[in-house]
This record gives sequence, structure tokens and C-alpha cells, in this order.
Amino acid sequence: MLDIRIPIGLLFSVLGVLVFVFGMATLSDAQMYAKSLQININIWSGVFMAVFGGGMLLWSKMSKKKK
Repeated sequence: MLDIRIPIGLLFSVLGVLVFVFGMATLSDAQMYAKSLQININIWSGVFMAVFGGGMLLWSKMSKKKK
């Protein structure tokens, strides 16, 4: 049976890393972040997405050990 946590974890992990890398690449563009009070939301959302994806993968791995 397919555990839905694996594809969700992979999706969020990959997208989180991509968004984080984009945020790091545009770190010096002050005009882009003027509307968000100079907060680079791409870095923070990428980190949270990657942590969520990693948590889903870890949760899936831990539940398989219990069986």
C-alpha cells in the first residue's frame, strides 16, 4: 500500500530547496522585497517547506519501523 506521506514529503522537500535557492540567488535585490518589509520570504518559506517535507519523510520512515 502506498503511504501518502512519501510523495508529499518528497514534493515539499524538493520545492522547499528550490524556493530557498531562489531566495538566496535574489538576496541582493532590495526592490523585490520592498513590499514585504525587506523580509526575504522565499528563504523562510523554503526552509519551512523543506522542514515539513523532511518531517513527513521521517514520519513515514518511523511508522514503517513499527510494523
